Amino acid sequence: MLFHSQEFILLFLPALLTLYYLAANSAATRQSVLLAGSLFFYGWWDVRFVPLLVGQVLATYALALAQERTGRRGFLVIGIVLNLSSLATFKYLDFLIGSAQALTGIDLPRAGVVLPIGISFFSFQLISYLIDRMRGEAPIYPLREFALFVMVFPHLIAGPIVRHNELIPQFKLDPRRDGAAFRFSAGLALFTLGFAKKVLLASRLARLVDPLFSAATDRVLDFGEAWTATLAFSLQLFLDFSAYSEMAIGIALMFGLVLPENFRRPYLALDIRDFWRRWHISLSRFIRDYLYIPLGGSRHGATRYLMATLVTMGLAGLWHGAGWTYVAWGLWHGCGLIICHAWAWLKRPMPAFASWLVTLLFVIAGWVLFRSPNFATAASILGSLAGFYGFAGGLKGVGVLAIGAAASVLIPPAHEIKDRWLRPTPWMAVALATLAVYCFLEVGRGPPAAFIYFRF
Repeated sequence: MLFHSQEFILLFLPALLTLYYLAANSAATRQSVLLAGSLFFYGWWDVRFVPLLVGQVLATYALALAQERTGRRGFLVIGIVLNLSSLATFKYLDFLIGSAQALTGIDLPRAGVVLPIGISFFSFQLISYLIDRMRGEAPIYPLREFALFVMVFPHLIAGPIVRHNELIPQFKLDPRRDGAAFRFSAGLALFTLGFAKKVLLASRLARLVDPLFSAATDRVLDFGEAWTATLAFSLQLFLDFSAYSEMAIGIALMFGLVLPENFRRPYLALDIRDFWRRWHISLSRFIRDYLYIPLGGSRHGATRYLMATLVTMGLAGLWHGAGWTYVAWGLWHGCGLIICHAWAWLKRPMPAFASWLVTLLFVIAGWVLFRSPNFATAASILGSLAGFYGFAGGLKGVGVLAIGAAASVLIPPAHEIKDRWLRPTPWMAVALATLAVYCFLEVGRGPPAAFIYFRF
């Protein structure tokens, strides 16, 4: 069930909100309602994977409880291995088999395992809890609240990646507490904004992106086609994923819950370090705290820093998708971070505009690797971008590219919109209602396109 589908907007969300607020007097009842609704939401995609989700949550909780009662950290290690094994089996098994076949030349059968939606996100949340238990930073929560922390439907499918201490204490708060009307209306406004970005911009950009990247597997794109494909995908990816995050944050606010920010206008970044402080913030925090710093970070000399950065970013790339192009994309950003670190050490800052332009070109070149099905296609597109095959052709879809670029750099982050820009005025209510109705009618023209991050 997609956030921007008619069945979600007309049926699921209003029904669940009604039941939730009817049960608001009892924390246990409203939590149970939200948990049941979240399981229904997840099962709508493919009910076969509900036991996997529930099983990983229950197994993780049982192992944390065993560690609490026995004091043996080995139970937590088993839990981490269990969650990583599930992720590896469903997401990476065929990738590993294919890599082994490429190395040995032996024709190996594929497992053909279907990828459960959201497994990368809920596995990471369970792993973060277990690691925090090992560090003595996470208590044993009541089972229902722990399950809800992982399964609550706004962030279940594609994040933001939320930590236990950010979300679980909120489940005890009455959604009707002071500020309820503003939270609900702000949530509805953020949902509408994300709805519009997805339907009116990201989905239209996809109509430019998909045919051109598909054509690039069979022929060399001309200069204009390559720049159209690359710019359109760079904008599509951001607008699509930030739209999901805004809709998720907005839905959570309607239930009285606050999810963390996930984007802060990343295409305004002045270097690659700044980019990762602005892009997919919840993932950046996760890999920093649970991978980069434990590997040594920048505290143990240059060699350790190089190793930690490249390993962290290579694995971050692999997390995004089971393919070597994703690993290469992660290493590309790892190299960019290392270069930024070295440049800062030289203490010779670039002019702001030059720094922004170099960073933007670096990022969009990386998106070619991220989107391409193989290295040959990526190399061909990058060659066309550089003019190696001539300068024929012009940009296509200039209007939607310009509007997408403006939206990407001008629209503030979700929580800034909520805290600074949203005011209860009649004109704003009319404008948002009109926008919502228009987007809803637009969705009715055909089946809604899935969010792009559901594939990763």
